[in-house]
Amino acid sequence: MTLSAPTSKPRIAIAFPADSVSLAATKVENTRLVGVASALVDAGAVVISAPFCDNIAEDFEARISTADLVLVWYNPFESGRDRSRLNAILKVVAAKGVQVSADARVVDAMGTKDVLYLTRHIGWGSDVERYTSAQDMQARLLQSLQRGPRVLKQLRGQSGDGVWRVSLSSQAPDQAERAMLSVRHATKGSAEQHMHLDEFVALCRPYFAHAGAMIDQAFQARLNEGMIRCYMVGNQVAGFGEQLINALYPAPAGKPDSEALMPGPRLYFPADRLDFQALKQHLEQNWIAQMCQALGVRPADLPILWDADFMLGPKASDGKDSYVLCEINISSVYPFPPSALKPLVEEALRRCRAAV
Repeated sequence: MTLSAPTSKPRIAIAFPADSVSLAATKVENTRLVGVASALVDAGAVVISAPFCDNIAEDFEARISTADLVLVWYNPFESGRDRSRLNAILKVVAAKGVQVSADARVVDAMGTKDVLYLTRHIGWGSDVERYTSAQDMQARLLQSLQRGPRVLKQLRGQSGDGVWRVSLSSQAPDQAERAMLSVRHATKGSAEQHMHLDEFVALCRPYFAHAGAMIDQAFQARLNEGMIRCYMVGNQVAGFGEQLINALYPAPAGKPDSEALMPGPRLYFPADRLDFQALKQHLEQNWIAQMCQALGVRPADLPILWDADFMLGPKASDGKDSYVLCEINISSVYPFPPSALKPLVEEALRRCRAAV
């Protein structure tokens, strides 16, 4: 694989976490992204391997400064490190004319749970509240819970961390703060707990200190029917994933938590899967444009590769499914369906050509 020899070909850097043992020696061809790198080379690009960690930040900046485009695969929190220094470097090189996918501004706009609140009015929206402080949650959560079970989410996180299913067990009319709640964390192996409202709010205080807000979304009763992940290249659906994600779904009545349904494997499908065409049409013809308008993101600045997770909402009167956005993943989308690789490469090369 030819990586960075002088050439007039498009130069595309792949940014990814450096190996903690052999920092600068980490090479993209030895990572899970080797298929992406090979496909770019086969399509006529030069690939620049760009491992990143704070200890080699200067070398990383020098590498990507020679690129036409940087594709970034790096989680908001990676091995105990955040993206603050990485984002600062990406902003610097972007100001010099290097395209970045996705740049920090777009990550902040689309890649936090705030997107659920800011786009709640479009077709994928649901009943969503936003709490700006623990005091705000203390004042308003009980009213929200009276509408039914809720899912509370910290703005940034992964693997279910900071995501809670909450329902109202009982309420003393003269002591709202002592209302009894049933709560269950979405992290693997978590069991249902029972605590007072003020105790749960205290449990959530660190999330406010970390990100400044929490999102409160109505629990979707059809969660056990599966989650649909739409893999997007720009504003086009490039494939699907389907998975039974039941981390927050309760165990059958009278059964212990250990008998709750477990998550199944994610299965991958091409973009022409017949029963997902209505969702594909909604996204491509309406929802993505509406999201861009709501978030102030230009369609041209959409990430080259990102995904959106959908739960099944209530069925319409004609029996058709509705879809509720659960989250958007933008920072480190992998793995993805094989059908998305060709569109990803084509879009990366198109953006390089458009910048000339």
